Amino acid sequence: MALKTRYKPDLNFSSASMSDLVFLLLIFFILLSTMVSPNAIKLLLPNSNSRTMAKQNFTIYINAQYQYFVEQTMVDAPGLESAINRLAASNPEATIVLRIDRTVPVQYLVRVMDAVNTVNEQTGYKLKTILATAPNE
Repeated sequence: MALKTRYKPDLNFSSASMSDLVFLLLIFFILLSTMVSPNAIKLLLPNSNSRTMAKQNFTIYINAQYQYFVEQTMVDAPGLESAINRLAASNPEATIVLRIDRTVPVQYLVRVMDAVNTVNEQTGYKLKTILATAPNE
């Protein structure tokens, strides 16, 4: 007596759900990549041939409107020393990267360097500053 099974396995593969999943993942990664921005403050850095690389602990920005940003937080000129002092408390031998727009006068750079030197003198920290530049074309 030959018994036949009622349900036969379907050997066809349906890829409709797979393409939906790939499409959703693609949208997710596109949206995620637009949210991640390493330099949230838009600057045109000065050009240089120098290739010096250093461990970057903290970043200070000065944009084209002459506004100071210490790690993405806007501060005024008198508040630079206290903001630098707060950041340096966790790492007294940190390297501070200065990212300054190329249209900013040198006086604003000097003001930041004076604030770093004042913090070093008052606290005994050994903070170093370097200027970020873009490569020459």
